[in-house]
Amino acid sequence: MIKLLASDIDGTIIDNDNQISSYNIEAIKKLNAKDINFTLCTGKTYFMVKDFCKQMNAGYGIFGNGTQIINLKTGKEIIRNVLNKEDLIKCIDIANKNNLHVHIYVENKIIAQGSLKYMADRNYKLYKENIGFNVVQDLKQYINTNNLSVLKLIISAEKDLSNIRQEILKNQNLAVMQIKKYNEYKDRVIDKEYEYLDIVPKCVNKYNSLKQLCEYLNIQKDEVMAIGDNINDIAMIENAGVGVAIGGSYDEVEEKATYVTKNSAKDGGFAEAIYKFINF
Repeated sequence: MIKLLASDIDGTIIDNDNQISSYNIEAIKKLNAKDINFTLCTGKTYFMVKDFCKQMNAGYGIFGNGTQIINLKTGKEIIRNVLNKEDLIKCIDIANKNNLHVHIYVENKIIAQGSLKYMADRNYKLYKENIGFNVVQDLKQYINTNNLSVLKLIISAEKDLSNIRQEILKNQNLAVMQIKKYNEYKDRVIDKEYEYLDIVPKCVNKYNSLKQLCEYLNIQKDEVMAIGDNINDIAMIENAGVGVAIGGSYDEVEEKATYVTKNSAKDGGFAEAIYKFINF
């Protein structure tokens, strides 16, 4: 019996054109009528998707790839993980040395160095009504002169960032995920191909935060269903009682899933998974 459903948002409930299928909306309405802890798991910060969480009537949220866990029914923050200032500065130094774009996420704002590019630009186009955006010329100086609680750092470029990732991982306090948005995974919102490094404190990811939430709710692993499409969803999908990859997911995600939907997010893949594994 499924007691907790954990779902990614982008590419899972919402398609690559930032639209949500009527099939998915109907499935979520039925899901909310069941005694199931509907949990949204996203790389976005809470304030970016706060309105969407209300629309979905979700009970819990895992945000920033695990930097925050929030009880959406009460607004209470259960867990928060932030980057150490010294670690943050070292990462920015590496990015600056290699002429890479950097931006950071704080509570209700994105702060970018130089300009809004890549993921920062995408988020501006999608969430400028929800959160603030600042562009500064020297992010390192800005951090040094302001008391910031930084949830995560993004380094982006139109080139392979594998060597940069390895250099950052020498710092054992950090976890770094590399996401490539090329070919069929091209960012359609800004019409650009690029890749980025998502940098958070070590051991912070969707799965570890989901595990903490399950302990908080006294829910067992085999009572969890996890749905996603991207690299940051792999750990929670392969460790859930039922792990689902949405049709059109990254190949690495589909390889770890219990089930791969026939439909994409656009055609109601999320709803397909719900109806397959949950009795209404």
